[in-house]
Amino acid sequence: MRYLPLTPDDRTAMLAAIGAKSIDDLFVDVPEAARLDGPVDLPRVAGELEVERALSAMAAKNATAGAVPFFCGAGAYKHHVPATVDHIIQRSEFLTSYTPYQPEIAQGTLQYLYEFQTQVANLTGMPVANASLYDGSTAMAEGVLMATRVTRRNKAVISGGVHPHYVKATETVVHAVGVETQVLAAAVDAEAAVIDQIGPDTACVVVQTPNVFGTATDVTKIAEAAHAAGALLIVVVTEAVSMGLLKSPGEMGADIVAAEGQSIGNALNFGGPYVGLFATREKLIRQMPGRLTGETVDADGERGFVLTLSTREQHIRRDKATSNICTNSGLCTLAFTIHMSLLGETGLRKLALLNHEKAVATRDALAAVPGVEILTKRFFNEFAVRLPKNATEVVDALAGHHLLAGVPYSRLAPDAGMDDVLLVAATETTLDADIKLLATALAKVLAA
Repeated sequence: MRYLPLTPDDRTAMLAAIGAKSIDDLFVDVPEAARLDGPVDLPRVAGELEVERALSAMAAKNATAGAVPFFCGAGAYKHHVPATVDHIIQRSEFLTSYTPYQPEIAQGTLQYLYEFQTQVANLTGMPVANASLYDGSTAMAEGVLMATRVTRRNKAVISGGVHPHYVKATETVVHAVGVETQVLAAAVDAEAAVIDQIGPDTACVVVQTPNVFGTATDVTKIAEAAHAAGALLIVVVTEAVSMGLLKSPGEMGADIVAAEGQSIGNALNFGGPYVGLFATREKLIRQMPGRLTGETVDADGERGFVLTLSTREQHIRRDKATSNICTNSGLCTLAFTIHMSLLGETGLRKLALLNHEKAVATRDALAAVPGVEILTKRFFNEFAVRLPKNATEVVDALAGHHLLAGVPYSRLAPDAGMDDVLLVAATETTLDADIKLLATALAKVLAA
């Protein structure tokens, strides 16, 4: 592919055509604090070999999740992905997995998307699920937009337990269409606080369980309060494996479920790509973003699959589109489907139980360390602790003991005033020796 740079005259003509005075006018919606005031501090020119060496040296400074005992979570979880998953997704039938526009040549893709939807519906306890979205955070944003369309109201009340990155992603998306967001203060166990904020202008209330601090909550009463006021309840789930053990969002009265599916079939992979799960009530199906794969029969009466609903703006009647989601993370969706098929219901429940047991063992070990306060009382595989020192400094010190101890909450929300709070996660990959090392090393660091 050739790179054909524009001349200054080309740029001037293009800017004039759209009514912009300068290139800077194209970025007026980007907050000034997020802009650079000059070039990035990198060499202007470097050869490919030099770039590879420089980047490799930078990467070598990192301790990867598989190299040391690992207790990081906060929305991204280390689970064992069977080798079968990687083997199957590399088969030629799936290498170019993407949105299936022509059903006559995409029956395989459509079938696994149909099966994926069935799995997600069963997992979330909801009647219908779509063929996936980008990730959990954008799924939450789409849920809020959907709620405003359904209720014809313009305000979302968001619990203080929702992951701060999910909140920021949602605010970035919905502010452009004038949706108001009321975000409650960060709280370890206060999902029900949203009830007091529900008013006649509330389109939806958004809660997370387990929340960012790990607290698992039965949100049934929140659902009842929202419905009594004519609002919808959106339940966010960042750890999909938790739904194998906890009461499903659908059982608790959720109208929309926005979840992250990374935990099943998809490795951490330095931050992505991930896969967004989205499920809703059947009566709301026509307002759902993304795509819905359906089962049908062909002219010969044989079983087949098609895109039953599609809200993408590139399709016909694009002025009626409910979403501009342009992909469904097809390969990640396939990985999810394969892993879920391998596990089955019994396997998922056993996996979830093992996660909880590992987290309980970790909690017990840390509770015995002088100065450590366990903040999360009800949890699945993650909990928050308060330390007698700055959590970031403790994590940095523990890295010197060759372990990654968790995620300081201040890294997610710097202004929350929780610099001493650490989020600790344990999964089936956590060894008893890892837990012992964490407790021993933490005691030494805190005593120093």
